[in-house]
Amino acid sequence: MTNVDVLIVGAGPTGLTLACELAVRGVRFRIIDRAGRFFGGSRADGIQPRTMEVFADLGILDPILAAGDLGMVMRAYRGDEIVWEGRMGDPVEPTASVPYPNIWFVPQFRTEEILRERLADLGGRVESSTELTDFTQDADGVTAVLAADGTSETVRARYLVGADGGRSTVRKRLGIVFPGETDENTTMLFADARVDGIGRDHGRIWQTGDDMVSLMPLAGSDLFVVVARPPKDEDESIRDYLRRQVAEASGRPDILIREVTWHTTWRANTRLAERFRDGRVLLAGDAGHVHPPTGGQGMNTGIQDGYNLGWKLAGALAGAPALLLDSYEPERIAAARAALDISTALLDKHMRGDDDAHVRGPEVHGLTLNYRGGPLSCDERATSGPVAAGDRAPDAPATTPGGRPIRLFDLYRGPHWTLLAFGSAQAPAVATLNHWYGPALRAHTVIRPGEPAGEHAVLDAAGHVRTGYGAADDTVVLVRPDGYIGLIAGHGTVEQVAEYWTALHGTTVTGTTTIAG
Repeated sequence: MTNVDVLIVGAGPTGLTLACELAVRGVRFRIIDRAGRFFGGSRADGIQPRTMEVFADLGILDPILAAGDLGMVMRAYRGDEIVWEGRMGDPVEPTASVPYPNIWFVPQFRTEEILRERLADLGGRVESSTELTDFTQDADGVTAVLAADGTSETVRARYLVGADGGRSTVRKRLGIVFPGETDENTTMLFADARVDGIGRDHGRIWQTGDDMVSLMPLAGSDLFVVVARPPKDEDESIRDYLRRQVAEASGRPDILIREVTWHTTWRANTRLAERFRDGRVLLAGDAGHVHPPTGGQGMNTGIQDGYNLGWKLAGALAGAPALLLDSYEPERIAAARAALDISTALLDKHMRGDDDAHVRGPEVHGLTLNYRGGPLSCDERATSGPVAAGDRAPDAPATTPGGRPIRLFDLYRGPHWTLLAFGSAQAPAVATLNHWYGPALRAHTVIRPGEPAGEHAVLDAAGHVRTGYGAADDTVVLVRPDGYIGLIAGHGTVEQVAEYWTALHGTTVTGTTTIAG
């Protein structure tokens, strides 16, 4: 029997994100997937701005940027006539608080490949053709049975995470109810294909009565995504069916579907598990929530699940009080419910044929998601500001006292907590907290030009940090490892931070202390 801290079942974007987060923290884990080959389809190709921030923290932003684009202009045709032109959203420039404001389009197979490459850099790997066949749990852990290459193996893990998709074996074995709706009358065929006779400068939509056929260049590849109603004749090949559908809808026999590399039939399926946790077993990604593709919420919500769960599992394994890991379920169920509301509202627009059905606004970006009022959110100010405890911690430009440009996200990057203490008078508190809790906590004094610069000072020369956080002198902001604000105090003290820290990590200060973050 092999022993690990965490067994991850499912190596899609959710499981891979969680694996990377655990690897960064030195947690012993295994990640398995029953498929014999890595996924090769485009499926979820829209990466939302909040997920781009997660990928920057994981260290994979550059390959993600190299693999995608901002999305194509779409044109609706009636014959050769263009009857509509637009895009999901007009690109906007970064701001002081939002460095990645646009949806970035990358095929899912490439996103997964980049995550696997990062995992390999961190010393991990996916075990393919390995299936979870059974598991039992007790107060101390989970005993799982795995099957691979005709052999059976028993694994003992302190926690098991089911990131194994909408048909999750883990969820079914737990008996967790998965309520929702599946509309068999609302279906669509999605296919990745090589197409001749058409340019890649824009996407094309042809309306055919109540149906439509579309061709969209797939970022970072020589493929197109073809969308049409599913075939009724199962004897006809998908390639021949799509070739005929495109020719009939467009009136252009010169457009030729040459090869289909992947396809799937989507059904209107909206579901949310009643629980994301049963003892030492947790659900993440599609195992806990299934979304319509409208709005690009499914994969992004799953990635955020993994990002939320990784540091909490590491803390629990290091002996943190139950409060820390217990917060995963309420935070992420609320997030999944909000994402489902967004995607279903957009699907309704498509079903009604609204003119703006293809438009995507800031509600899909994930930047306004918050954990206000949650178990880890503590706001001790007399009056509220532009952000509150539980909100995403905004970025801002700053400089070191020596004049080197930095950003807050540079300070946040990594597995640690970050404290911003405003005003040079907070320098002694910053020094104390770094001494007590470093390196799990990195504390910084945010100063104005002309204020004394101590060892851990950050110069807010343009005032963007104070403005973004609505901070006055003596304000303290404690930022979680996943980039959300845990604690804000208007006149913050060492004692307030220590009390919050102890509640989550179970430590009493008796000198220098190092906590797994």
